Amino acid sequence: MAARKQKPAQAETPTSTENTLKRWLKEKRITEVECLVPDITGNARGKIIPAAKFSHDYGTRLPEGIFATTVTGDYPDDYYELVSPSDSDMVLRPDPSTARIVPWASAPTAQIIHDCYTRDGRPHDLAPRNVLRRVLSLFEGIGVRPILAPELEFFLVQRNIDPDLPLQPPAGRSGRPETARQSYSIDAVNEFDPILDDMYDYAEAMELDVDTLIHESGAAQLEVNFLHADPLSRADHVFLFKRTMREAALRHGIYATFLAKPMSNEAGSSMHLHQSMISLKTGKNLFANEKSGGMTEMFHHYLGGLQKYVPMAMAFFAPNVNSYRRLALGEVAPINVQWGIDNRTCGLRVPIDTPENTRVESRFAGSDANPYLAMAATLACGYLGIKEKLTPTEPLTNSAQDKGYELPRNLEHALTLLQDAEELADILGKRFVRAYISVKQKEYETFFRVISSWEREFLLLNV
Repeated sequence: MAARKQKPAQAETPTSTENTLKRWLKEKRITEVECLVPDITGNARGKIIPAAKFSHDYGTRLPEGIFATTVTGDYPDDYYELVSPSDSDMVLRPDPSTARIVPWASAPTAQIIHDCYTRDGRPHDLAPRNVLRRVLSLFEGIGVRPILAPELEFFLVQRNIDPDLPLQPPAGRSGRPETARQSYSIDAVNEFDPILDDMYDYAEAMELDVDTLIHESGAAQLEVNFLHADPLSRADHVFLFKRTMREAALRHGIYATFLAKPMSNEAGSSMHLHQSMISLKTGKNLFANEKSGGMTEMFHHYLGGLQKYVPMAMAFFAPNVNSYRRLALGEVAPINVQWGIDNRTCGLRVPIDTPENTRVESRFAGSDANPYLAMAATLACGYLGIKEKLTPTEPLTNSAQDKGYELPRNLEHALTLLQDAEELADILGKRFVRAYISVKQKEYETFFRVISSWEREFLLLNV
């Protein structure tokens, strides 16, 4: 992919940046500020602060334990080995480039993503945003700027306040829920026009780079594509979009869910990641060979890295117990690391496009993945391929499904593979990887304690 034109960088000092943000809050007559930090799951944690206090203090603090907390609010058994012995606070600093109006708030409210630092000013190594920055710095060191474009799928479902009941598609404008597959149907999308109008209004107000909207194969399953740009901004936009889409749906009495496999008889939801490499020196796509019209050595090395390391990194692409239902039971979900030209059965697809848009589409991540960590992981895999000069397999022209399963089958297996992947830990950060594994192991143990309705129905009186 060719690089999008960026706004000219402002040579600002920390003090001038702080003054610019304070001036923006005053101009917008902001009364409250949501100080956001993406956690391990990809959800927003933080504080809501009066604008006057925010401007006076310019920053806040949060305990570093938010990065060692499970989705159920539990703590791993080795919690005090993951955080500092004093369970101390992190120092938060706002990133002015992420300042957005909250369009659904009743009072003038801003939301600003914050970066996390230690008390002595170092980027906190457990923060997902810092993990992605760490990987990007490695590419910068070899004169390369990664470019990404996410495609995010999700379902609209009826409100569900009883977790024992299965999810159901909501009724659209016609008053009837979908019952048939509606891939790329315009009329099926139009059924949800009131919700999507709010979504687009919110996205525009927040300056999110939402591009194409399509209807996917599942009932009330939609997909949004984001314009390609630098990975950190793309992760920020996915993070903010999830909040936006959930809010737009709730305004109409339904849920938007990014669960990877929310309904047993419907397709799963993915987050495909289109990725290419741009030369910092020339601005040209380093995956395209201008002389031959084919792909470069860097392209093949990067692809080889994805093939070798993606199975070890699956805990980032499929971070929840439900994620593996999409991979094991999905009709079009990848089951191996084969690649092909315009071959959607492959986990690694190379779309047919112009040379400047030569790219790899990684199809492994579910919509439930933390965008910062999914992007960091896919880039880390590719970086290792470049450094190790790995060679990919030959491209497939037939169905990759015939090649069999090459990925971990559940979260426990994925975490075991990650635990042994020293190369990935070196890139992502050893402390971070240990904390991530501990959190996810605790989530798996918590899930395993739950006795399902299937067990009660079929095993209660039959075994």
